[in-house]
Amino acid sequence: MKINEKALLNVPEMMEYTGWGENTVRNALNHPRCTYVVRMGNRLYANRKLLDKYLDSISGK
Repeated sequence: MKINEKALLNVPEMMEYTGWGENTVRNALNHPRCTYVVRMGNRLYANRKLLDKYLDSISGK
């Protein structure tokens, strides 16, 4: 399945999707005000639709 078709992205997929490094992705997902994080046990995922909305908001779209 392609990344653009997935609802949740794990850390390596988010790194590929955004072009960010691992530390940046983990810091973003662990931030208390992160609006797109999904926690399942000790795993972190990004809700792709909410991540897209966040990226649009910070890029001025």
